[in-house]
Amino acid sequence: MKIALTGASGLIGTQLIDALLHDGHELTQFTRPSSSPAANAAATGSADSSPLIRQASWDPARKLIDASALIGVEAVIHLAGVGIADTRWTAQQKDRILTSRTLGTSLIAATMAAMDQPPAVLLSGSAIGYYGEHGDEVLDESGSPGSDFTARVCIDWEAAAQPAVDAGIRVAFLRTGIVQSTEGGALAKQLPFFKLGLGGKVGSGKQYISWISIQDEVRAIQFLLTHELSGPINLTAPEPVTNAEYTKILGGVLHRPTTILPITGPRLLFGRELADSLLLTSSRVVPAALLEAGFSFDYPELEPALSALLA
Repeated sequence: MKIALTGASGLIGTQLIDALLHDGHELTQFTRPSSSPAANAAATGSADSSPLIRQASWDPARKLIDASALIGVEAVIHLAGVGIADTRWTAQQKDRILTSRTLGTSLIAATMAAMDQPPAVLLSGSAIGYYGEHGDEVLDESGSPGSDFTARVCIDWEAAAQPAVDAGIRVAFLRTGIVQSTEGGALAKQLPFFKLGLGGKVGSGKQYISWISIQDEVRAIQFLLTHELSGPINLTAPEPVTNAEYTKILGGVLHRPTTILPITGPRLLFGRELADSLLLTSSRVVPAALLEAGFSFDYPELEPALSALLA
């Protein structure tokens, strides 16, 4: 299959691009131009040397894209966006988080919609942040949206793909949970503290964490390329856990003690809004659409997933 990707240098993208190349797909990787050769090399990643991948340029902020690179492409996987937890949420950073998602999505969707023979499918990035705070309510894809910053970002992010939907292109929104990987993301940031016996539950510990292993995240995206699912798709493991359960399981896998962490530290480091969003918001999300379509998770439960990652 001929597939175009954005955001291929991120945590999910780097693993996904390797899997797609392994399966023999022909890939086009969209990257933003840079005046720095080092930055360009970092953006294209290790796949740059593969004969099955070619590079194409785009610049969402300037509404520029090499549309010719999409001719003959059968599917687009759009993952580009500034990391939600890269730095404190200043007004400027929140604008970067939002526009890095909406501008790119709008550009991709409008470009595809304007083609005489567009790619048949757009798998467009999103996140379970869409749901916001829901306590212990079980949330499938019909769950109501939240009202906090991350929810508003996800709502606008998904809405930006409307031109592709209106053009009759199959669009699936990848509402991704907390990806478990030692290469980046939440787990990688926590590991040094847990290995020292300094990891612990935050707040009441009753808030739910809807997680997914990096292996299942990549497999689910591959599954969606060839299965006729559209609309929001929760990419989370079937068994979400509470913060207290996550802490106990990770400590057990590492054979290290755990403690109780005051929220004041993360609030001082990241600011109250970001810290509370990351650590205290409870979203108990389940992958109803994937399960109904017959997708089988390699790691439906957290302990085997963490054991495999940390072996």
